[in-house]
Amino acid sequence: MNDVARLAGVSNATVSRVIANKPHVRPEVREKVWQAVKELGYRPNRVARSLRAQTSRIIGLIISDIQNPFFTSVVRAIEDVAHQEGFSIILCNSDEDPSKEQFYLDLMHDENVAGIILCPTREDNPNLQKYPLASIPLVTLDRRLVNIDTDGILLDNIESTRAVVRHLVSNGYRRIGAIIGTSDFTTGRERREGYVMALAAYGIAFEPELLIQVAPKEPAGYRATEQLLTLPQPPTAIFAGNNLLTLGALKAIRAHNLQIPRDIALAGFDEMPWSSLVEPGITVVEQPTYELGRTAAEVLLRRLNNPTRPTREVVLKGKLILRESSRANA
Repeated sequence: MNDVARLAGVSNATVSRVIANKPHVRPEVREKVWQAVKELGYRPNRVARSLRAQTSRIIGLIISDIQNPFFTSVVRAIEDVAHQEGFSIILCNSDEDPSKEQFYLDLMHDENVAGIILCPTREDNPNLQKYPLASIPLVTLDRRLVNIDTDGILLDNIESTRAVVRHLVSNGYRRIGAIIGTSDFTTGRERREGYVMALAAYGIAFEPELLIQVAPKEPAGYRATEQLLTLPQPPTAIFAGNNLLTLGALKAIRAHNLQIPRDIALAGFDEMPWSSLVEPGITVVEQPTYELGRTAAEVLLRRLNNPTRPTREVVLKGKLILRESSRANA
């Protein structure tokens, strides 16, 4: 700013008024300042401006893995809403690692971001208690936190899972395997609960060997499917609890030269671009990913505008999309 003031022949205060687009600056002076800005390539210091104003226009976003297609639409929605309201996004991947999540949470607070949208690596994180939510609000996405009162945006995992299992049972499948994320996450625990509840509703006994809970990654889905397929009595259908687990299950089934759904049915979570393109198409629960992200951003912005309002939990519904992979066999 000193350099701009010297080149334009004005005071630092005048440069500041021009940059902030404040009134009471003559047009010819304003033009000289902007010309100096252009020649020097001057850009205001974001950190200094935030410290001076005690406000920030940055939102921190911590998700598990941007390579998971589930988050592509979620992140896009958050960025769209933030940009429309004059905010920018810092995106970080925790890789389901609590220590990495902690590093990024510390970074967000050091950077004095306006707020944080977090997909937690675990539901019980005592370290979050040290952060003053009154100064930097937190909204959880996709998963709950149980030890802190905060806004949350979730899917109705129990009912969505029950819908998948009900569909499989109604098509004649009664020995249904399930590959679900671990109970460290509320999503994994809730999808497990929905699976068990749906079986009970049809009088089907729960068999622990048919339920495998793993990290929600493609290799884990492959290995879990291998484990199910090598049982003395393998399942006649498999439900996979997210898109990466579904992909791992599909690859393992094909590695065993099994035909879907003639030899085994398959249904999963998350609508992917390939779900309808593979042969046969895969039955899935479509999560409202864009709406999840949009709602998370809007709730955070409302929190910034009204810090003392009561916290709220928004639960969205999934949509069951039926395809040939779960067709009833004659």
